[in-house]
Amino acid sequence: MSNPKSEKLYEAIFHRKSIRKYKSTSLDDETLSLVRNFLEELIPLDEDIKTEFMLIGPDDIKSLIPLKKAPHYIAAFSENKKGYRVNIGFMLQQMDLFLSSHNIGSCWVGMAQPKKNILEKSNLEEVILLSLGEADEAVHRQDLGEFKRKKLDEISDIEGDNEFLEPARLAPSATNNQPWYFTGNENKIKVYCARSNFIKARVLKKWTPIDMGIALYHLSLHFRVKGKKVEIITDNIKKEEKKGYTHIATLIIN
Repeated sequence: MSNPKSEKLYEAIFHRKSIRKYKSTSLDDETLSLVRNFLEELIPLDEDIKTEFMLIGPDDIKSLIPLKKAPHYIAAFSENKKGYRVNIGFMLQQMDLFLSSHNIGSCWVGMAQPKKNILEKSNLEEVILLSLGEADEAVHRQDLGEFKRKKLDEISDIEGDNEFLEPARLAPSATNNQPWYFTGNENKIKVYCARSNFIKARVLKKWTPIDMGIALYHLSLHFRVKGKKVEIITDNIKKEEKKGYTHIATLIIN
């Protein structure tokens, strides 16, 4: 069943924006409390994978490239198990949408990581950061034309009414790679990830599974706010190969 909180997250899909310019001032205590509370509510794709999320500051991270830092970051940690990066993408995208729905800027950050003192606080593997703070630019897109995304027929062979794929089409991805591809119908959707060439794969191999988790969350949220039940199968599925793609998951919608 849908609920008002899910509907707000869903609405955010259509105007969210990756924010890279932030005001240096910290968010107020009330807002940070909201963020911490929502971190406790994140829904995993796989409940058997241990995860941990820490709210940290700009002095707690080191960047691999020149980076204008945000006032806050969420560091995502995970047990290294099959599908763990997809799971982190699925979970942390909930926070990305939550922040956007509260007019707080955020952005996935792959080219930075927590410093040693933060890493030592967790027994799990550090996966990725999400920056957040008050945006020093427009926090939302004004219309869908501002999204630089592939067309639906470039990411799916589903014909006819395929608008249910729109939320997944709008999902953010590393270098805007958009690796997803969808087959099936609105009752059963097979989700594939494009295989990259060797050079591209070396750059994106850590981030592409996270991208797939983000798209999976957008897609599942669409059906849930429409009152549908969604089952996401990632294990024990008959891997139906598609040339140039890897079968990641199957969604069953009732």
